[in-house]
Amino acid sequence: MKTMSYYEKRDLDNMQKIGKYLQTLPEYCYDYFTGIENNTSSLTRVNYAMDLCVFFDYLEKYVTRKPKAQILLSDLEKLQARNIENYLSYLSYYEIDGSMKKNGERGKARKLASVRSFFKYLFNHDMISSNVASKIRTPKLHNKEIIRLEKDEVERLLDAVESPTTFTERQKTYNKNTYERDNAIVTLFLGTGIRISELVGLNVEDFDFSQDAFKVTRKGGNQTILYFSKEVESALKLWLTKRNTLNLDPNENAMFISLQNKRICVRAVEKLVKKFAKEGSPLKKISPHKLRSTFGTNLYRETHDIYIVADVLGHKDVNTTKKHYAAINEDMRKSVADIIKIHKE
Repeated sequence: MKTMSYYEKRDLDNMQKIGKYLQTLPEYCYDYFTGIENNTSSLTRVNYAMDLCVFFDYLEKYVTRKPKAQILLSDLEKLQARNIENYLSYLSYYEIDGSMKKNGERGKARKLASVRSFFKYLFNHDMISSNVASKIRTPKLHNKEIIRLEKDEVERLLDAVESPTTFTERQKTYNKNTYERDNAIVTLFLGTGIRISELVGLNVEDFDFSQDAFKVTRKGGNQTILYFSKEVESALKLWLTKRNTLNLDPNENAMFISLQNKRICVRAVEKLVKKFAKEGSPLKKISPHKLRSTFGTNLYRETHDIYIVADVLGHKDVNTTKKHYAAINEDMRKSVADIIKIHKE
């Protein structure tokens, strides 16, 4: 029997999650998820399912007063624009499944997008006669500050991986056991700008050290060949030497391994980056995505070509890439500060 890949397992887990969410929703929701299956990733559909559960929970409590699984298409037909607007207000702070949740402008925008997609499908398939969700404007999104590491902060981060000074003795002992892996992970983030999901899914056979290249699976399942520097090569080879000493299952082909000798998970990578970044740059909240932004900024500073950066980062839209360059604009403003002379020389 063929062993499932990391991505096949992830998709299967997501499908099971979607199934659990759909058990609580009206039957026509099954049609919607079947209809969008070929044009969306499993992770996107999980998020849509979660969002629709929140929406139907709101309708149950405040609009239809029916259990959400019993809400009819005719009930959706009766909704007015104010009901959707009140839903967005409700999202600021609400309770679901016994826990309190809250959303800012971006969370509200995503949940509105999920509702819009749902109503658009129903309308286009003649299941409802009007699309009330299309009348609602997306909440205004303010630009988020782009947080990245400067060169001295990158040095301190890498120093923290090698020799942390603020860790307890127990943490230092733990760190000695994982140094080669952690250093390879952080260096790969900084040297290639890959996403955390892409890093976790890497296998040993995805790397070709004769070309200093590796194969990465992007969002949507497309595969791309990326290249890495000698610094990254050195860190990866050091880790592979350590990896070869581990008592692994012969079928375990994951590049990065947890202390349980299994493929490392996203949460574990987030935690290890956070703990080292806290020592290297205590005033910034650094995540793997911030390391990706750091790479994007550094690559642009070296190439001055936003299209190259977009390609390497795997952005389909170059406008997505542009958000990495608030710091570049600041560099340019500094560089022209002395151009204009007020007094004659």
